Amino acid sequence: MVERIPMSRQGHQQLKDELDQLERVERHEVVKAIEIARAHGDLSENAEYHAAKERQGMIEGRIMDLNDKLGRAEVIDCTKVSVERAVFGTIVDLMDMDTDEEVSYQLLGPEEADVKKGSISVMSPLGRSILGKEVGDEVVTKTPGGVREFEVVEIKPGTFA
Repeated sequence: MVERIPMSRQGHQQLKDELDQLERVERHEVVKAIEIARAHGDLSENAEYHAAKERQGMIEGRIMDLNDKLGRAEVIDCTKVSVERAVFGTIVDLMDMDTDEEVSYQLLGPEEADVKKGSISVMSPLGRSILGKEVGDEVVTKTPGGVREFEVVEIKPGTFA
């Protein structure tokens, strides 16, 4: 059974755009760079050639990775998810029980998670601890800095479509 990867429509489109850029532009540019480097002669001591070949390998690896993720994608419209419980796509406001500081995260897939932009992966320790919780529930999660406790203050629909 293939493990599905949840992602928002916006995140799915970003991956498709990156794949398109790699396949249509960067793949062709690196082939040209290899041809130019080959024309310089002895390949054993040709740093340009080796750099271009390394870049080609990175591009092809990322293309394979993106094709895999897009093939397993389960695209979810985050603006239409239920807010009864914390689920993929919802924005969850949490109260840190130790500091009384409120934090807010949108629960997204691993490819879209960016703490600086206010989103975390549903597959992260905190994300997994939040999933399924309701307003008023306590969230306990283990972090590298120790055990953290939060209370779910509010659950709202996501902003990413």
